[in-house]
Amino acid sequence: MGCTTSVVLFKGIRTVFERNCGYICKQQGENNALEYTAFSLPDEDSGILIHSSLAKPKLIEPIDYENVIVQRKTQILNDALREMLLFPYDDFQTALLKRQSRYIHSTVPENAEKEAQSLFVTECIKTYNSDWHVVNYKYEDYSAEFRQLPNKVTKPEKLPVHLYEVDEEADKDEDAASLGSQKGGITKQGWLYKGNMNSAISVTMRSFKRRFFHLIQLGDGSYNLNFYKDEKISKEPKGSIFLDSCMGVVQNNKVRRFAFELKMQDKSSYLLAADSELEMEEWINTLNKILQLNFEAAMQEKRNGESHEDDEQSKMESSSSSFDSYYPEITKSTREAEIKLKSESRVKLFALDPDAQKLDFSGIEPEVKPFEEKFGKKILVKCNDLSFNLQSCIAENEEGPTTNVEPFFVTLSLFDIKINRKISADFHVDLNHHSVRHMISSAPQQMMNGSGDGSHRIQDTYETMLQYPKQGIFSVTCPHPDIFLVARIEKVLQGSITHCAEPYMKSSDSAKVAQKVLKNAKQACQRLGQYRMPFAWAARTLFKDASGMLDKNARFSPLFRQDSNKLSNEDMLKLLADFRKPEKMAKLPVILGNLDVTIDNVSPDFPNYVNSSYIPMKQFENSTKTLITFEIEEFVPCIPKHTQPFTIYNNHLYVYPKHLKYDSQKSFAKARNIAICIEFKDSDEEDSLPLKCIYGRPGGPIFTRSAFAAVLHHHQNPEFYDEIKIELPTQLHEKHHLLFTFYHVSCDNSSKGSTKKKDVVETQVGYSWLPLIKDGRVVTNDQHIPVSANLPSGYLSYQEVGVGKHSGPEIKWVDGGKQLLKISTHLVSTVYTQDQHLHNFFQYCQKTESGARALGTELVKYLKSLHAMEGHVMIAFLPTVLNQLFRVLTRATQEEVAVNVTRVIIHIVAQCHEEGLDSYLRSYVKYAYKAEPYVASEYKTVHEELTKSMTTILKPSADFLTSNKLLKYSWFFFEVLIKSMAQHLIENSKVKLLRNQRFSASFHHAVETVVNMLMPHITQKYRDNPEASKNANHSLAAFIKRCFTFMDRGFVFKQINNYISCFAPGDPKTLFEFKFEFLRVVCNHEHYIPLNLPMPFGKGRVQRYQDLQLDYSLTDEFCKNHFLVGLLLREVGNALQEFREVRQIAISVLKNLMIKHSFDDRYASRVHQARIATMYLPLFGLLIENVQRINVKDVSPFPINPSSNSAKDDGLNLPTANQLVTPQKTVNTLDNNLPKDLFGVISGIASPYTTSTPNINCVRNADSRGSLISTDSGNSLPERHSDKSNSLDKNQQSSTLGSSVVRYDKLDQAEIKSLLMCFLHILRSMSEDALFTYWNKATKSELMDFFTITEVCLHQFQYMGKRYIARNQEGLGSIVHDRKSQTLPVSRNRTGMMHARLQQLSSLDNSLTFNHM
Repeated sequence: MGCTTSVVLFKGIRTVFERNCGYICKQQGENNALEYTAFSLPDEDSGILIHSSLAKPKLIEPIDYENVIVQRKTQILNDALREMLLFPYDDFQTALLKRQSRYIHSTVPENAEKEAQSLFVTECIKTYNSDWHVVNYKYEDYSAEFRQLPNKVTKPEKLPVHLYEVDEEADKDEDAASLGSQKGGITKQGWLYKGNMNSAISVTMRSFKRRFFHLIQLGDGSYNLNFYKDEKISKEPKGSIFLDSCMGVVQNNKVRRFAFELKMQDKSSYLLAADSELEMEEWINTLNKILQLNFEAAMQEKRNGESHEDDEQSKMESSSSSFDSYYPEITKSTREAEIKLKSESRVKLFALDPDAQKLDFSGIEPEVKPFEEKFGKKILVKCNDLSFNLQSCIAENEEGPTTNVEPFFVTLSLFDIKINRKISADFHVDLNHHSVRHMISSAPQQMMNGSGDGSHRIQDTYETMLQYPKQGIFSVTCPHPDIFLVARIEKVLQGSITHCAEPYMKSSDSAKVAQKVLKNAKQACQRLGQYRMPFAWAARTLFKDASGMLDKNARFSPLFRQDSNKLSNEDMLKLLADFRKPEKMAKLPVILGNLDVTIDNVSPDFPNYVNSSYIPMKQFENSTKTLITFEIEEFVPCIPKHTQPFTIYNNHLYVYPKHLKYDSQKSFAKARNIAICIEFKDSDEEDSLPLKCIYGRPGGPIFTRSAFAAVLHHHQNPEFYDEIKIELPTQLHEKHHLLFTFYHVSCDNSSKGSTKKKDVVETQVGYSWLPLIKDGRVVTNDQHIPVSANLPSGYLSYQEVGVGKHSGPEIKWVDGGKQLLKISTHLVSTVYTQDQHLHNFFQYCQKTESGARALGTELVKYLKSLHAMEGHVMIAFLPTVLNQLFRVLTRATQEEVAVNVTRVIIHIVAQCHEEGLDSYLRSYVKYAYKAEPYVASEYKTVHEELTKSMTTILKPSADFLTSNKLLKYSWFFFEVLIKSMAQHLIENSKVKLLRNQRFSASFHHAVETVVNMLMPHITQKYRDNPEASKNANHSLAAFIKRCFTFMDRGFVFKQINNYISCFAPGDPKTLFEFKFEFLRVVCNHEHYIPLNLPMPFGKGRVQRYQDLQLDYSLTDEFCKNHFLVGLLLREVGNALQEFREVRQIAISVLKNLMIKHSFDDRYASRVHQARIATMYLPLFGLLIENVQRINVKDVSPFPINPSSNSAKDDGLNLPTANQLVTPQKTVNTLDNNLPKDLFGVISGIASPYTTSTPNINCVRNADSRGSLISTDSGNSLPERHSDKSNSLDKNQQSSTLGSSVVRYDKLDQAEIKSLLMCFLHILRSMSEDALFTYWNKATKSELMDFFTITEVCLHQFQYMGKRYIARNQEGLGSIVHDRKSQTLPVSRNRTGMMHARLQQLSSLDNSLTFNHM
């Protein structure tokens, strides 16, 4: 039974729909069968989507832009606003920006480019020497959205403050009594009897009603007498008497005792009565006092007005009347000019729009800066003093200061116990008193001086200034509390550490001990002054936390005696790991003394410092008194995120002797106090001198030929911690090597046997060498090498060729040729790479450039190997590597080579993004990239070859991962294309050619192909690769936009058509977002207005703009001639038939573009804005088509609760015949008791699985010209409910019903207001002629709809009052207002003003709306 009933009921409902709802269901023949729109439920963020069977909108073929501007050249040039029709000639240009540096001169050595032979070194030097190549777009500031316009006033001009009547009550209700007293006004309240004020009824005793009266002064100084039923004056008053219109207050006892009368200007009166004579007199006196004040204020205003006009009118008084009578035309034109001035000086309409005032930084591109040196947290380290408890005067006559009794040398460096490594170079400091320094005899001159054959760039004038550094700047990329500043202290070699430190660890009898130590020290300094020995160490923390806050209060630890068995950096890191464990540190022997070192932050303008290569900064005073600060090299971790592209020349090698195992050697009798001398040589010939390129120690020359490591007394297996810093030559070759010479140093200075033989200080006990180049790269990290007892000429050529066989000179190996010496090297170079793959690639490129035949397969092999390049190397040499890859791309003769080059670039770009370093790519494209000079016979252009390669990689058969990366980071490739195109046009003088001749046909084809290849990835793969599709869509839009600047603009229009053709109505929300993002970017072109050609397109003779037959609808002709604006309006019109999210996106794009036009200072004048407005006139037609959806009268955002008797209004009222609806059916009302969800399911708009009320907002009245003010009973609950929710819910269906069917769901408030703002802007901007023309051409129905929209504007933008706004914000619900003015401010003119108010109040019952006038 239930099933039968359901079927019958369903058939009945269906019949009703077929007869009455032609806009929902289509009739199918005589049997009235329903055709249901199939829908599916794809996995889409936007909810349920409809797959419509609608055909795609017809594409409008755009005009041939270039031909049009040539054919209509005369018309354009004769146009008064021709700047709105033509692109400027100086639209873009290339420029060379001087590379800014912080140094006085270039960091590249003078002869470096000549000396460089390796292609990689040469290209690196070119990178650091080259200036920046930029393309400047003169009007680029106008190519983004309105918030980024130049001279854009972010905050609108302050509007004058008005007081509105609707706010008077709100002001009063806050605190009436205190408000009156605050204003210095009169206030009074009390009970009175109010007589009936209707003159048609005689006033009797019975007509008096007891009311509570409250006298209050308003914000404009006027007074109101409000009356209430009780003493709760916070409520709405029952009525008000406006005392500004009162002429007098007199006693009137005719009807009632203690009565008085208020006589008004319109000869009406109010009769009030008090309870006693005293109260009556108080009220009369108070009211008369107010009337007197009003009279005085009115007289004062009148006097002020007359005196203000006297100066102007007195001079013209005698002639003004005659002037007006004889020259009426001039008078009229003057008034028109005044009206025009007022109109143009008004605040821009969009400046008052809330959306225009919102701060939105989402569209702002990050500022792109050139590559620059970046440092971590900088710390200034000041070395003040090193003093021991053992002190004395060292002068022989004992005259002079008390100082340390021997020289000490401090070395500072940073250690990170978290990553367990040393993170900075050494900073050597000599804090000795100058008298103590003189205890050491100068070192042998042949080791220190000689011809300047090194590659250093230090001028002699700086030599003396750099002698004794005391301040250093350390840099820390990753600060944290576990970084320590370590000081190692050395002294002149004397003996064992324990023996030498013993006097410094006792505190008794220091005078005698000091003299004894001083005597021994003087002898040691004279004899062994150039040798050092470890003595002590100390450490302190640097940072309080990981944010880099310096721990300035920390001090150095006590000076711990150096343990000869724990010298290495690894041992130091172990000691530092226990630094915060007092029980461990207490076991270390302490030397009595103090190291005074302070740390501080470094200000940006810190002066007088040199970098790690001793190159001075720009803020440098060349004076011997200048205290110079030294930058200490940071050993940045070799990971990409901490790496930056190199910008300066730097070529340092740090050498660390680690350990020598000499306990088993039999070659030398004595080899205990072993000193290692390190030299850097470029030859192994017998007489060759070491290069003078080793950085010296304080007090000596800046560069020396050799350096010694500290000596351990009586150690046959000594450890070392020394760091030797070498400035490498620009070009290294196979002969460059490190030579280590070992000496046994005799510490015994006894006089025994001195008469028999000469005292021998040092004895050579071996040699070792390390060739610096292996497989073309610098040798780094730990190396174990053998030691020889002799050093024959040509020792580098020695090679083992078999068991017991060798080639080269005869060498006597110590301990059977075992690898006895362990050393380590660390390269800090910006011209040499340690990456084998990168080295091999450049080496092969160098071979092919030098004439060797390039083999495609070989080159592809090296290109593929670049994928294995280390990330930090890739970042460090980024500009150099990319430049070389683009060079290979232009010279590739095979497609496979070009494609593999592009794949490597994709890999590099992806790596940079994955490490969050894409800013480096942006800097490269904008500043560093420079297209190779174009030689048609030899090389190709980057833009053409790259476009072809991109097309190949985007093919469906190509590697998915590579194509996905290309899509995701496509912005880089399109930016390179753009810059290459610009440089090609400028440098080859092609910018002077016609647009269609600038680029080859093959390039046009390549661009079209890449657009077509991208589209399936964007429109079909967005679910699998949402980010990649989104990025590709945006990048393509930016590329297309910039193509307008360089290419045939008609060709670019066609590419936009190709793009749009890939979308269809009913697409998922994501695709709509893509499409409107594309349109947003393209339409933001700086010359969007000229692209649309706002000019007449009539046939025959050249027309004036005044003769323009304006288009008020989106005709094919309009869309063809004004392509971009026509396309945008068509897409917005189609989007209005979609669900809410899509509508909002479309409306936002249109509105923001119109805001941009409004704020664009190039088009600020009225005539410019009027011309722009003509482009948007078809928006009128769009709005009229959707007038029923815009015609929302209730602007309250609060829901209205239906009463119990409102069931009769719950019916689904359908529209009567209307021009927007195809079927012409009469309106019947459906059964009120049927559930509304059922209607939604049947119509295909509501989901059968949702229990919520479907949001189908049908038009209640086909006549849209109904009153906006009177409450229509037809505004039933469903309509009010729909005004609240306004659009389809995410879980409800939205069906696109075809071109002949229009949706009838109401737009929501935000959509309506945005559309109306656009409407009002056009209406305000367009010329009067254009408006009159529209009114003349429009049909009666269109005119009525036009004024309906205007009327809706009045309603939507009406001022609701402060109380309404406050309650709205607090969510308290709506307020019922009495009908006081909500638009006009309260007038301050006392004469006759209140009369108008009373007339307004008296006519409330017969109020008329605009359409009744």
